[in-house]
Amino acid sequence: MKIQNIALAGLVALTGLASCEDNLDIVNPNQQSTSDFGNKATDLEENVIACYNRIRIEGTYARVGYLLDVVAGDEVNSYSDNDWWRPYDYLNASHVVTNDDSPLHWILRDFSYTIKSCNQLLFYTEKSDLDRNSDTYKQARGQGLFIRALSYYELACYYQNVPLITDYNAETIFDLMSSTNTQDEVLDQVEKDLKEAMELLPSRDKGGEWECGRATCGAAAGYYARTLMFRHKYSEALAVLKDIIDGKYGHYELTADYGDNFRSTIENSPESLWEVQFLDYGVGGSDMEWTAANNSKSSTQGQALETVFGNGDILGWNDLAATPWLYQTFKSQRTIDGNVDPRLYWTLISYEDDYNNMDGFANMAYTVEYTRHVTTGKRMGISVAKHTTARENLYDKIAAVGLSCGVNIRLMRYSDVLLRAAECENEISGPTAQAISWINQVRSRAGLKELQLSDFPTADALFEQIANVERPTEFGCEHGRMQDIIRWGWLYNDGRLAQLRKHACTYWNDITKVGVLPESPSVANDDPFVHWSPGHEYLPITTYNLNTNPNLKGNSANSGTANTPNFNVHPVVEGIGVQ
Repeated sequence: MKIQNIALAGLVALTGLASCEDNLDIVNPNQQSTSDFGNKATDLEENVIACYNRIRIEGTYARVGYLLDVVAGDEVNSYSDNDWWRPYDYLNASHVVTNDDSPLHWILRDFSYTIKSCNQLLFYTEKSDLDRNSDTYKQARGQGLFIRALSYYELACYYQNVPLITDYNAETIFDLMSSTNTQDEVLDQVEKDLKEAMELLPSRDKGGEWECGRATCGAAAGYYARTLMFRHKYSEALAVLKDIIDGKYGHYELTADYGDNFRSTIENSPESLWEVQFLDYGVGGSDMEWTAANNSKSSTQGQALETVFGNGDILGWNDLAATPWLYQTFKSQRTIDGNVDPRLYWTLISYEDDYNNMDGFANMAYTVEYTRHVTTGKRMGISVAKHTTARENLYDKIAAVGLSCGVNIRLMRYSDVLLRAAECENEISGPTAQAISWINQVRSRAGLKELQLSDFPTADALFEQIANVERPTEFGCEHGRMQDIIRWGWLYNDGRLAQLRKHACTYWNDITKVGVLPESPSVANDDPFVHWSPGHEYLPITTYNLNTNPNLKGNSANSGTANTPNFNVHPVVEGIGVQ
């Protein structure tokens, strides 16, 4: 009996062990861990989506990550009833550098979150057993490389020197103990990432999502050329730009209607190399998520540019508006038919008699007919229409304040490729028929008279036309103007700095005095660039970041060190554009 009981007990024990082993083999498909994540293509796709999500938040492109570059330039000023944007308009944020919760910190924080997601994607892509020649592998890796490069490009342009982190650490948001890398080191990595992404990604011609918002080889090529130009590598950049024009990275063309680049109803057109995707009003939920946490199931999926640009009459915040110089630059040239440049209509909410004589145009904004300029703030700047629904005849005012505008932000358009190719050609060979031809493609779309090579005897003259007429009228109030000013070295040239001061002067109370500096700047008539001091073309690293990370160093804005250009700055050429 005793032997039988022992045998029975042993059998029960064995059965129990077998049962335990069966339980251990059962995997809960709804609960992932770091050990099993990334082994499937669906895991990588989830990670890809996370990377895209990160570029749609406050510090990246939903508000300040886009607009701090815009307000720092000479096309847009702070007209706010408060001083929230003023430090960035003045290129002097020293007195807010100790504010732990300021846009100075948000841009670094949110692009760091984006880079973290990209590093995670690249880590798991390499860890996976995917065939390295498969589309799944190439597309996942290519998208991660592009978005990481995009993020580091913005950080290098905003902060000059930042930590360069390319490995993945699952334990931290981003490596707070990393040391600072130079701008050149960061941009070296940007070039490397983009060059590989150009080889891995399909073109928009593949169709489907690849022509509806996914990063493509064309987007990577465009940003590769942009990075090369920031570093004055004009010959290399021109070769890439010519390849884009020739269709090597997919088919691109100018839209017949300039306004189609800013409508919510026509997005990801053949003119768009890269745009950030936002959802229309009422689609993305109601929770305003202004931070990188952005994980609410009911979060909004829009951008806040419309609210920032809008005036109080249409529920906007009265924050930013155009400078008189930009308005007068549009007004300084007429179309072949004798009308105002139609791009003005889509850039600013101005009142023009011409609009009533132009097909498809009228003095309407938010379904309301205006008999005057729509102005913003106490200093009465003309409100910005771009990347808003102001000209779409959809609402009588801003439909939902905050992160709710569904207009995609076009970060790179084919017109930029053409004008950049013309600029590179001019830098290399001086004025040429080819450079003029590329410019005229953009002008012709607007119905403007074509330029003649004989009008530009020197490279300086054609550069003046590109920099202060063609680019402002095509890209006015879009992200990238301050990046241009930095790469052109204008702040360190007396003539160019004086010109910038005239451009940015907010002398709106007498429109005939555009470009005339007041004898003494005041709250009503300010000259933002008079506040700039050497080194402050970049945003300073916040005290919070420096105190948190003892290995992090400040940049030229922290130390007040001049970044004297090591290249020749084009001198001002009188008689071209609105001086």
